[in-house]
Amino acid sequence: MISQTLQQKIGEAMKAHDAVRVSTLRLLLSAFNYEEIAKQRKLSEEEELSLVRREAKKRKEAIEMYAKSGAKEREAAEAAELKILQEYLPPEMSEEDVSRLVNEGINELGAKTMADMGKVIGFVKAKAPDADGGKIAEIVRQQLAASS
Repeated sequence: MISQTLQQKIGEAMKAHDAVRVSTLRLLLSAFNYEEIAKQRKLSEEEELSLVRREAKKRKEAIEMYAKSGAKEREAAEAAELKILQEYLPPEMSEEDVSRLVNEGINELGAKTMADMGKVIGFVKAKAPDADGGKIAEIVRQQLAASS
């Protein structure tokens, strides 16, 4: 479980004088603690992964926002935090694998128009819950537009 190793990892980062890693891991530990308090129980491993994914998604959104506004320093800081958080996540599915699942979903569900997009996304998410929803939606949109 991730939460059990965080305290040790924070100590290691402190000894290495890695301020970004220390602050990111403390933030993650704090998020775990808040979630445990809210649920009034220890988190399962899947819940911990879900929380790390949520934190990583926040960083991705912040990176996009800072890139648009031209705040390069903040963008770099968020990217560094995202890289640390990704160490605790399983590797993302490749675009080819997502595309293959989307094709499978379109064929199996008989999807033809953009109105079927939600069904296809649901199909892919059921088969690959770790896949990035934004990437799935983009590929579904492209393939449905190409087929109609």
